[in-house]
Amino acid sequence: MKRLMKYLKDYKKESILAPLFKLLEAFFELFVPLVITSIIDKGIVMGQTDPSSGQSYILKMGFCLLTLAVVGLASSITAQFFAAKAAVGFSAKLRQALFDHIQGLDFTNIDRAGTSTLITRITSDINQVQSGVNLVLRLFLRSPIIVFGAMIMAFTIDVKSALVFVVAIPLLAAVVFGIMVWTMPLYKKVQANLDRVLGITRENLTGVRVIRAFHQEEQEEARFREGTGALAASQIFVGKISAVMNPVTYVVVNGAIVVLIYIGAIQVNVGNLTQGQVVAIINYMSQILVELVKLANLIITVTKSLACADRVAGVFEIQNGQWEKASPAASVQKDQPHPFLQFDHVSFSYAGAGAEALHDIHFQVEEGETVGIIGGTGSGKSTLVNLIPGFYPATEGAIRLNGRDIRQMSQEELKGYVGMVPQKAVLFKGTIRSNLLWGNPHGGETEMWQALDTAQAREVVEGKEGGLEAEIAQGGKNLSGGQRQRLTIARALVRDPKILILDDSASALDYATDARLREALRRREGASATFIVSQRASSIRHADKIIVLDDGEMAGMGTHDQLMESCEVYREIYFSQYPEERPGASLKKEPARKGKGDGGERNGGR
Repeated sequence: MKRLMKYLKDYKKESILAPLFKLLEAFFELFVPLVITSIIDKGIVMGQTDPSSGQSYILKMGFCLLTLAVVGLASSITAQFFAAKAAVGFSAKLRQALFDHIQGLDFTNIDRAGTSTLITRITSDINQVQSGVNLVLRLFLRSPIIVFGAMIMAFTIDVKSALVFVVAIPLLAAVVFGIMVWTMPLYKKVQANLDRVLGITRENLTGVRVIRAFHQEEQEEARFREGTGALAASQIFVGKISAVMNPVTYVVVNGAIVVLIYIGAIQVNVGNLTQGQVVAIINYMSQILVELVKLANLIITVTKSLACADRVAGVFEIQNGQWEKASPAASVQKDQPHPFLQFDHVSFSYAGAGAEALHDIHFQVEEGETVGIIGGTGSGKSTLVNLIPGFYPATEGAIRLNGRDIRQMSQEELKGYVGMVPQKAVLFKGTIRSNLLWGNPHGGETEMWQALDTAQAREVVEGKEGGLEAEIAQGGKNLSGGQRQRLTIARALVRDPKILILDDSASALDYATDARLREALRRREGASATFIVSQRASSIRHADKIIVLDDGEMAGMGTHDQLMESCEVYREIYFSQYPEERPGASLKKEPARKGKGDGGERNGGR
C-alpha cells in the first residue's frame, strides 16, 4: 500500500482535514456522557427541591446537547466531503497510472499477467482500495480516539470501574487484529477466483458465436457455474470468519457493561459514585461498543483493500526487463553505412514455451523495398513482424533500425516508424474519422482520402450514410470482414509510416481487390519498407524479397524466380495453390480425360 500512497500526494490538504474534522466530532461526542451526568446529578436533583430551577437547568443542558449534536454533524459532513474527494481523486490517478503502465508493457508481460487479471486489477481492485482509503481517512483516527478517550474519561470518573476498560479493550484488540491477519490471505484468494470468473465471462462473450456454432452452451454454463461456485465458496468462507468479529465484540463489550453495572451499583450504595456517573461510565462503554463495531467493519474493508493494493502494486512491478531507455550513447555515426532495417541473427521464444518460435533469423531491408513473408501455419510469420515494433523483445540477437538497436530507442520513437495492420482487424466504437485518426491524430481529410484510396476503402466510406462521420459499432461489428480489413489498412496508411506491416491483413479480400491493393501500395509515394505476411503466393509474388519460414527458421530468401529454383518449401506452397503450373501436371490429367471418353463410348455402345 505504501507504494501507492504517492498518488495521494496531490490531496494532502484533504487527507489532513478529513481526519481532523472526524477528531473534532469525536471530542464533541466524548462530552455527551458528561452533560447527561450533569442533567441526572444536578438537574433532576435540583428539580426535586426547586422544580423551576431544575427545569431551567435541564433545558440549558439539553440545548448544550443539541449544540454538540449539530456541531458534530457539521464536522462529520465536512470530514465525509474531504475524505471522498481524496479517495476518488486518489483512485482516479492510480487507475490512470496503472492503465498507462499496462499500455507500456510488451506483449510478453501482458501474456504472462493475463488479460482478465489486468482487467480485475484496474477495476475491482482499485475500487476496493478506494473504499479503504475513504474509510481510513474517516475512521482510522476517530475510532481509536473514541475508544481510548472513553477509557480516559472513565478513569476521571472512577478508577475501579475504569479497570474494566483495561481488560475489555485488549481482548477486543486481540479479536479484531487476529481476524484481520487470518482473513488477509483469504481475500487475495477471493480476488484470484474473481479473476478466473472474469476470464471465463470474457471468453464466453467474445466467443459467443463459436460456442453456439459448436453447441457448447451447456459445457460453458457448467464451467461458469464451477467458477462462480468456487468464488462463492471462498467468499462465504472468509465472510463467516469476518462475521465472527461483530458477535464476539458484542459479547465482550456487553459482558463489560454487566460488570460495570454490578460495580457501579456497589459504588453507588457505598456513596463513592452518583447515579449519573454510573450512567456516564456505561455510556462510555456503549460508545466503545459502537466504535469497535465500526472499527471491525473498517478492519474488514482495510484487509480487502490491502490485499487488492498488493495485487495492484504487483502490476507496477512488472517491467520490460530487456527494453532500455533511449540514451545519447545509442546514437549512430552518420558516416557509417548501415541498412535501414536489419535482423542480426535474431531468435525468440515465448515466455514459458519449451522451444524457440524463431531461430537465427538474419536479413536486411532497405527503404522502399517490399518484403513478402510466407510459410506454413505456425512457422512464425506473425511472430517475426511483431518483433519489429517491439511488441516482443528478441531473446537473442538484435534488430537494428538505421543502425540502432531498437531496444535502445524509446517506445514512442520506435512506434513512430511503424504502421501495423494486425491479423485481426480491430476497429473501435466511434466514427470512421475517429478510427482513421488513430493512425495520425493530426491527419487532415486529404491524408484520409489518400489512405482510403490506397486501401481500396473509398467505396466503403462513400457507401455509408455520413461518409467519414458514419458510426462504427464496437469491434466494427456493423461491417463485413473485408470492409474492416480495408479500413484498418487505411488507418495505418494515414500516419505515412516508414515501415508498413500487413500481417495477413488482406485474407478477407477477393483476388481482384487484393491485386489492386498491392498495385496501389507499389505506386504509393514515399520510400517506406513494406512487409506483407500472407498465405497467398500471389500476394507476395512480386515482392522485392521473399522470406520463407519453416518451423521458425528461414528456409529461403530471394525473389519469386530465385525461390522457385532453390527453395523446396516455397515450391511446395506455390504448387499447392497453383497445381496446374506444376511440371507434368497436364500430362497427368490427359489420361483421365481419355479414360472418361473411352468409358462414355463403351457405355454408349452398350
